[in-house]
Amino acid sequence: MGKVRLTARSEVARVPSSVPDGHAVERKNMGDKTLEKLAETIKARRSENSAKSYTRQLLDAGPEKCAKKFAEEAAETVIAAVSQSEAALTAEAADTLYHLLVLLESRGVALSDVFAVLEKRTGTSGLDEKASRGQS
Repeated sequence: MGKVRLTARSEVARVPSSVPDGHAVERKNMGDKTLEKLAETIKARRSENSAKSYTRQLLDAGPEKCAKKFAEEAAETVIAAVSQSEAALTAEAADTLYHLLVLLESRGVALSDVFAVLEKRTGTSGLDEKASRGQS
């Protein structure tokens, strides 16, 4: 299996093991734009008929239901990560991201606000960042 490398534009490039470091072969990936488009679609679903929109049904059920679905998907992602195929993990990760975005929308939290927090943390050691929040 190849290495996975994050690029400066939040894109993921899968690099075959046979490619030496510094010679990454990038594969086009929508990255943040895909998440932004999905977040916009989820927001638009608020005004759709709940009989035709699963997203609307989740949003109508409120943050508690959205949080429960997110937790279920996160658990399924963990299971896939430790005991299933790469394809299963990829599918579960996509489900988890979707349900995270629904949860954020249910609470009125914009994805751009989440990106702003991540951007602020960029360049900071994870250990330093965690220590600044007073957590162990």
